[in-house]
Amino acid sequence: MDKDKIGAALSRRRVLGTLGAAAGTAAFAQAAFGQGGCRDGYGQAATSRCPLSMEQATAPIKEVFDSTGWNTTALEHFTVDVVDYKKEAAFYIALMGWKLREDNGKQATLDVGNWGSAIIRAASPDSFGPARGPNGTAPRAAVRSFAWVIDKWNARSVAAELSKRGLTPVADNKGAFESFHVKDPDGWDLQICNNKGLAAARKKPATASLSEPAPFGPTGWKTIWLDHFSFRVSNYKESASFYSNLLGWKRTYDEGTQNELEVGDVGEVLCRGGNPYIPAQANGPKGASIDHISFGITPWDVEAVRTALESRGLKVSIDTSGAHIGPDNKITSDDVYQAAFQSYHTETPNGFNLQISWNSIDKRLALATAVKPKALRKYQTPVQQPMGAGGGT
Repeated sequence: MDKDKIGAALSRRRVLGTLGAAAGTAAFAQAAFGQGGCRDGYGQAATSRCPLSMEQATAPIKEVFDSTGWNTTALEHFTVDVVDYKKEAAFYIALMGWKLREDNGKQATLDVGNWGSAIIRAASPDSFGPARGPNGTAPRAAVRSFAWVIDKWNARSVAAELSKRGLTPVADNKGAFESFHVKDPDGWDLQICNNKGLAAARKKPATASLSEPAPFGPTGWKTIWLDHFSFRVSNYKESASFYSNLLGWKRTYDEGTQNELEVGDVGEVLCRGGNPYIPAQANGPKGASIDHISFGITPWDVEAVRTALESRGLKVSIDTSGAHIGPDNKITSDDVYQAAFQSYHTETPNGFNLQISWNSIDKRLALATAVKPKALRKYQTPVQQPMGAGGGT
């Protein structure tokens, strides 16, 4: 590479670093989707998100019920309500490479790669609640539910197991497709399904066409991984117990404000919210929401992905989730070029927070690693071998 090209690359990197620092500041301010509340230490001020000691914050609770023995094998779909569903669908098709399977005039069903589906529905502007945020912006998008395929399907025995655990299953069937809706501890709509619905339909090419024109040229990206649903709940310990015992999701570690759950070979769900050992949080209102979704894409290149977003007039902010103490003794976001978790946030036409990352099944725990508090790491400092000890250098 000649000097001019090297200089241009370094200049671009400096610009990205500056923008990354600014974006990192914004991400810290928006801690609701940025990092674990205890990432930077336990026993902080009582007004912080992590006022408890490590032992108190990560103490277990009694499991909500016994394990069903089921495993989640696929994401059937997730449902998003938006004011303008056609614009939203056209956006995902062009940006993320999703395919339109059906448009019935009220909603669009899209294939998210070959591993999941999104149902994007039209909704009235007044169905999203009052304006909120510093600018008083009225929301125009909200995830309403998700549905998962499980193994060992037998409708009668599934209904019996749900009832045995105090849940009230409501059947929702169509032809060979069978499912039950239940409510989780926060009243969230959870649908549990066999593999005869959209999971089966995705095996055939999606050939429908959308009347809405593309908002910009296609990126050529493929969505390969559910990096995470950012699932806000009232009691994350209770929700982690509920989903791991009901659907076989694997808990990674209890950080004190969240627990990342591995959903088979499908992806991750990040349960975040109140800690029951903090009285004010334990007695807070019930409720659940998904404040953003992160998808892993290919091909990934730090600069190319950012350029693709910016050239399409989209907002961009860096999110590495990891941080370190800088020279000024302040917490500084990790360099996006070196970070274990690399991602950008942007915004859809209806204002939904979309995260795009480099994660795949091979890097599935990159985010969990980035936010893992130092106190929870098994080896906090390298162990020095004595002189003459066995092993190479």
